[in-house]
Amino acid sequence: MGYVEELRKLVGTRPLIFVGAVAVILDDKGRILMQQRRFPNGVWGLPGGLMELGESTEEVARREVYEETGLTIGHLQLINVYSGKEHFIVAENGDQFYVVTVAYHTNEFEGKMDIDQIESIKCAFISPDELPERMVGSHKQIIEEFLANK
Repeated sequence: MGYVEELRKLVGTRPLIFVGAVAVILDDKGRILMQQRRFPNGVWGLPGGLMELGESTEEVARREVYEETGLTIGHLQLINVYSGKEHFIVAENGDQFYVVTVAYHTNEFEGKMDIDQIESIKCAFISPDELPERMVGSHKQIIEEFLANK
């Protein structure tokens, strides 16, 4: 059982603060690796997730990318840190939380794509001008900021 699950057993659905990390991963054609998530309802997002005890945000990004895609990522460059009242989420099960998301980008990765069937429907490199409409809102913001400053 992970840190988040242990906390939820103690506090129920009350609001908590969680730290997470995502990675904008570019292939050699400039396409972005996107993950179609099973939850919530097939929405697309960047690979990433929540911090476990003792991890750095870089370690979170690396672990989550590997768990969700099977890829190992190289050098990470900070895009930005996203936080505040606009990052309040109520999950489908009623859990409430504020998330602090640290976003990185890289074009260094290796391995064979092997998606986590529990968390993902599929993963694909997608051209920035063909990104899905149904995206995690904060991930859309991250990608837009990254592309604007690229």
